[in-house]
Amino acid sequence: MANQQLTVVARILAKEENLELVKGELIKLIATTRTEEGCIDYVLHQDNENPNLFLFYENWSNRELWQAHMQASHVIDFGKAIEGAVQEVVLNEMTPIG
Repeated sequence: MANQQLTVVARILAKEENLELVKGELIKLIATTRTEEGCIDYVLHQDNENPNLFLFYENWSNRELWQAHMQASHVIDFGKAIEGAVQEVVLNEMTPIG
């Protein structure tokens, strides 16, 4: 299980008044994260109907490397930058089955 690919779906709902701040901070994560060990892909989406809703679709070579990503300085800085600016963050760890 330790070496099994991990898919993460991260759902971020920005407060309307903080939309541009959150969007800018999310975009900042992309380039650095894509260079991290174990990152297969890291794609940010914005909902067509609700611009305050963002979704990261991520694939990692294993859960341990994703956990290392979550402790990386750029992710910690992101968390500080958006503190109080989001309504909800939901992370789903998923395993490909087909």
